[in-house]
Amino acid sequence: MRCSYRLALLRVLTLFLSMTLYAQIESSAVPDANPARPTVSTPATLTPAGYLQFENGGLYAAKSPEFSRRFGFEQVTKLSMDDRVQFLALFEPITHSTGASFSGNRPGEVFAGMQTVILPSEDNRPTISIQYLRRLYASPAPELDLGTFVQSATILLSDDLGSFHIDMNGLVTEQQDDTTQERRAQFAQTLSVSHPVGRFTVSSELWHFAQPLTHGYAVGNLWSASYPVRKNLVIDTGFDHGFTNTSTRWEGFAGFTYLLPHRLWRRRNSLY
Repeated sequence: MRCSYRLALLRVLTLFLSMTLYAQIESSAVPDANPARPTVSTPATLTPAGYLQFENGGLYAAKSPEFSRRFGFEQVTKLSMDDRVQFLALFEPITHSTGASFSGNRPGEVFAGMQTVILPSEDNRPTISIQYLRRLYASPAPELDLGTFVQSATILLSDDLGSFHIDMNGLVTEQQDDTTQERRAQFAQTLSVSHPVGRFTVSSELWHFAQPLTHGYAVGNLWSASYPVRKNLVIDTGFDHGFTNTSTRWEGFAGFTYLLPHRLWRRRNSLY
């Protein structure tokens, strides 16, 4: 009887140790998430190939030309096919605004597109990518000072300079007046600089967006901090302040980036 009990206990311990070792191997095999939020700038580097990445967060804004207050929940889903090509979808499931032409609860806009690495990082060379987005659904909800667009093209650059990480974006978008249907080109530039502070990463950003339909421009400064809870889960928070009369004066945000720890397809020439 004692022999059977000891044998059963040994089997349980062996199974537990095997599961623990497997979990550790699986955990170490999960790649790091590559968040684009919460800065305006998007990194030129892609998410790990074959893994779904979700970027979610809430944004509260106050004192803007189109509204007095606005809250929206943002969701971005990304999937890289390989080291060169990534598909992405962006949408706001719900927004709430006051002091706007269309106040109350409204669904936000929906975009889809792709990003391609044209010059991968090598030695001291930065990563350079291009991105294209197309609007699939136009919402009557009021927009932030950056405005909305029918389609956009972006050139992205990411590089490490010592302990600092830099993301630069140059954008050109096609904006359309909802009343007159007039279309104008919008140009924008962003620069984000990040630096680790312990396990945290602190980012500061300057951005500039032309406002061709109103003959103005928006300029702002963003500060944020992010923290990796796990390799594939990063939480963030921060604020943004607009400087011009046509800028949204204050924005506060918080959210997270989660990389689903299950590869959707096997690697080439690999059992995993």
